Amino acid sequence: MANFYLEPQLRAEDCHNGAVVSVTGAEARHAVTVSRIRPGENLLIGNGAGLMLAGVVVTADPAEFTLRVETATEVPVVTPRIRLVQALAKGDRDEMAVQAATELGIDGVIPWAAARSVTRWEGPKIAKGHERWSSIVREASKQSIRAWLPEVGPLCTTKQLAVLAGTSRMLLLEPTAARRLTEISALGDRNQPEDREILLVVGPEGGIAPGELSLLEQAGATPVRLGDTVLRTSTAGPAALAILNATLGRW
Repeated sequence: MANFYLEPQLRAEDCHNGAVVSVTGAEARHAVTVSRIRPGENLLIGNGAGLMLAGVVVTADPAEFTLRVETATEVPVVTPRIRLVQALAKGDRDEMAVQAATELGIDGVIPWAAARSVTRWEGPKIAKGHERWSSIVREASKQSIRAWLPEVGPLCTTKQLAVLAGTSRMLLLEPTAARRLTEISALGDRNQPEDREILLVVGPEGGIAPGELSLLEQAGATPVRLGDTVLRTSTAGPAALAILNATLGRW
């Protein structure tokens, strides 16, 4: 499988077949010094906004490598969008969830400061945490060769989530919920899915607090469970996303 690199500056109008495009900065340095790409090799590059290019390496320097485009493809946005609202969790479990969900096709990630989150992003940690999650999303997108780079949203409070529940299809992953995710029929038909964005809300290791459940339900969210067992915060979101991928025909 060809290696995949991201260059946000690529524009569709400049990337016709036969064009020579360049990748610079950290991506070029990693490609040449770590992956040791050489002229004549086949590579894939993209801009993270739907443009995918396949071609042959022309020059390879740590500061910049160039690629002669053989195939240019513009991948459309998938609807409805699915975003993961992942509660901050200890032991890197939130990061594991973000990485797996990105590989499985999540369209965006929202960090959530839940009531039972042991880990807290406060002060300088907010920017540091956002940068860390963005890096995880980027690397996972490259590993899985995704045309669209998921966006990491700003840190969200429960009250802010309640506002989002009024404009989206919010699903609360809750082990005690009466209905299973597989029983939800309001997600839309496979051929004509509902256009509203779907938000998968995953609590921390201690679960979503009763007060939060009540607030989000009153705002329009739907509690669902995955089965009869209880998954960790690192696996619940990716498991639910896999179900939705199949339900909506994304897989």
